[in-house]
Amino acid sequence: MDRRPLYSSRQPSSQGFAPVLRNPRFLTLWGGQIFSQLADKFYLVLMIAFIDSHFKAVGQPISGWVSAIMIANTIPAVLFGSLAGVYVDRWFKKGVLVVSNLMRGFLVLIVPTLLWFSQDIKTWMDLPVGFLILLAVTFLVSTLTQFFAPAEQATLALVVRNRHLLAANSLNTTTTMAVLIVGFAIGEPLLAIADRLLGTSAASWNFGKVLVVGGAYIVAGLILLFLRTGEKSEHFRPEPPHIFDDILDGVRYLQENHRVRNALMQLVILFSVFAALSVLAVRMAEIIPAMKADQFGFLLAAGGVGLAINAAILAYWGQRFANAQLSLWGSMGMAASLIGLSVATKSLWLALAMTTLLGAFAALVGVPMQTTLLAETPPDMRGKVFGLENNAVNIALSLPLAVAGVAETFLGLQPVLLALAALTGAGGILSWYVARLESVKSSKVDRWGG
Repeated sequence: MDRRPLYSSRQPSSQGFAPVLRNPRFLTLWGGQIFSQLADKFYLVLMIAFIDSHFKAVGQPISGWVSAIMIANTIPAVLFGSLAGVYVDRWFKKGVLVVSNLMRGFLVLIVPTLLWFSQDIKTWMDLPVGFLILLAVTFLVSTLTQFFAPAEQATLALVVRNRHLLAANSLNTTTTMAVLIVGFAIGEPLLAIADRLLGTSAASWNFGKVLVVGGAYIVAGLILLFLRTGEKSEHFRPEPPHIFDDILDGVRYLQENHRVRNALMQLVILFSVFAALSVLAVRMAEIIPAMKADQFGFLLAAGGVGLAINAAILAYWGQRFANAQLSLWGSMGMAASLIGLSVATKSLWLALAMTTLLGAFAALVGVPMQTTLLAETPPDMRGKVFGLENNAVNIALSLPLAVAGVAETFLGLQPVLLALAALTGAGGILSWYVARLESVKSSKVDRWGG
């Protein structure tokens, strides 16, 4: 009987970041990812700057304008997430990574020119034409991102060996959280400095900000030009995709592969919890002593710090445990942290501690489950599966944003946090139980010879 841990195929020699940091192909992919993710964070800052300087009236709230930009950014994720994955399976991943970044950079760089040409056309359907241009550019940039995301995930499995995937995913998760925290923190001052360096007239059109954001995308594309993925033309099917059939192939694969399906379910729950928390954190900051509503970012940052630290720890010791086991512990820990958070509204330090723990336990779910997706999915299905993942995660991010605030208004903060705890715990137990059944079934098949 095979007694190796569920989902685990790693060796002790694969522990830590050292093997992936010695891999030049991973370093190239990682460098492109960092610049691309920074550009994504800076992009929202750029759009706010354009709205503030060109469209928002004095004394008018900016939230309505920003909400419209966020909607334009979210719609492509819902519409094209799965579709993009179908094409990614049939295209060279390196080409998708390079072209998607270069095109996003070009779109950002032409924004001032488009706004300048639209000055004489004031409104269309009572909306400023220039703002409609911002919405259109945002829609196109987000659409290209839907191709970049599954291609980047699929490429990771091409440039990193299976036994190093946990460390690579840990480093990616740590980087993503660091960029999330640092990107929004340094975005506004960095873009403002770029404007000042170019002078007052350039600053009025945000040329410095545009050069930084567009330049970051282009640098990402140029770095990825040097990426070697080992892809060959014979790996790709020449016939055009049958879009709906290919998407159904991905769905059928998820139905048949319990490990991959469970991993995707866990990731959807994880992102749903953090999306809801991003809304609930505003209310928490409002009622916690010594905090104000607009300081909710400290709570989210604490969660990001916990997640980044534990993701780094997983790179060194995570290989000793099965991915399903880590996910169960993470789910239970998240549930306990959410329960703790529900009673921590009278203490700032307790709330920060519970949020940090929530992030730390979230790493035990996110990193192993993303590793399972990469390790268990065959190369010709990765685009479809990661496209479906991108689609599901974006929906998981969108729905709680709409529901969490309403639920808190009618039910209160504590019941909503307890409901999230119950959802997280139940999802973890169900996923572990199904994985355990599959392990027992596989062991019986091996014992009896098939």
